[in-house]
Amino acid sequence: MRAAIIERPGLDHLVLRELPEPRPGPGEVLVRLRAASLNFRDTLTVVGGYGSKQKQTELIPLSDGAGEVAALGNGTSRWRLGDRVIGCLFPNWLEGDIDAEKTSLALGGSVDGCAVEYRVFKESALVAAPAFLSDIEAATLPCAALTAWSAVVTQGGIGPGDVVLTQGAGGVSLFALQFAHARGATVIASSSSADRLERLRAMGASHLLNYREDRDWGRTARALTGGRGVDLVVEVGGAGTLAQSIRAVRVGGMLALIGVLAGAKPDFNLGLVVTQNIRLQGVTVGSRAEFEAMLETIAAKKLRPAIDRVFPLGELRAAIEYLATGRHFGKICIAL
Repeated sequence: MRAAIIERPGLDHLVLRELPEPRPGPGEVLVRLRAASLNFRDTLTVVGGYGSKQKQTELIPLSDGAGEVAALGNGTSRWRLGDRVIGCLFPNWLEGDIDAEKTSLALGGSVDGCAVEYRVFKESALVAAPAFLSDIEAATLPCAALTAWSAVVTQGGIGPGDVVLTQGAGGVSLFALQFAHARGATVIASSSSADRLERLRAMGASHLLNYREDRDWGRTARALTGGRGVDLVVEVGGAGTLAQSIRAVRVGGMLALIGVLAGAKPDFNLGLVVTQNIRLQGVTVGSRAEFEAMLETIAAKKLRPAIDRVFPLGELRAAIEYLATGRHFGKICIAL
């Protein structure tokens, strides 16, 4: 079988190698992976950016993968041969609140990921792929979609009448837009180009902000709510956007801190956070139980992920370099 391997940190050390096909042990299943998808975290793991929290040598990257069950280990009962499945990024986080033990194993980080044709999973670390989605589409869900679901639903509790502000056109932001819109919320979406803004409108955004033309877009977002402020900001920018996000959010509202695309060391008015009782909530993916709840909504609403480009496994380096440019709209995927 073919596998992409980071021999040591750095894209120059990404190689394609033939490996023996693994066999599942007790309580495990072998999955023939058909597709994988990229996330911003992959641009960090390939350069060893998570330090001691990841494998630094001989790492198979990518956390997100989907395919079908190819073989069953002894004692398995959750799956049958041929079932279409998706892997969980955190194999140990089945339900309940996050803790260190549940996140100690992370695909494509502390353990090998999904840039490989066959992979063994614990039977408990898989969920059923929605029948109406392709393998490519299903492979976009473990990290970006579940993180957005956690921000909008699990942590944010967003529903009809609420207002959500999303940033940009990456995977998390687009899934957050879709989930918020599906739950009856009004979405204010921001981007840097007119073309992308119109695509965001087509996906359900009610109001659009061009953050290049409007440097005070946080105040503009607040004005769009009649001065009240938005209920939730899906914050993916980090240091470069946090001050404006605080201006946009209502008293008692929430900032879901997900990404640091514009920097990791913010300079903002902490007094506003205190006096307005703003909740700064870090969001890191979610449990298998949350994954399954999200899939129910995706199936009921027939939500489809936005796919920007699909690369073959042999062009994984080009895919990662393309992700780093930020030019994509939606998810970048790998066909296995």
